[in-house]
Amino acid sequence: MAKSIVIQNPNNGLTKNGAYGFSWTYLFFGGMVPLYRGEVGIGLIHIILSLCTLGFSNLIFCFIYNKQYMTRMLEKGYALKDSEENMAAARIKLGIAKLD
Repeated sequence: MAKSIVIQNPNNGLTKNGAYGFSWTYLFFGGMVPLYRGEVGIGLIHIILSLCTLGFSNLIFCFIYNKQYMTRMLEKGYALKDSEENMAAARIKLGIAKLD
């Protein structure tokens, strides 16, 4: 089950909701999820993979998509901006170290 976490870009203050864990949304909607989140290129790649594998790629991506999305957002400069408890759980699941 996906857990929601708030992320914020410190450069412009833009705040988004991120997630980590299993994605039921991706399981049912596949490549539409990245398109909805504004990742057009990733969404098109996932849709093509889904068509080529007759939907079986969705069974794999539903386990890893949220982590991949959060990794891309963190690489773009976003930072976790939630309660300390939620951020600690997200760091563990995403495999990131706490910056002091």
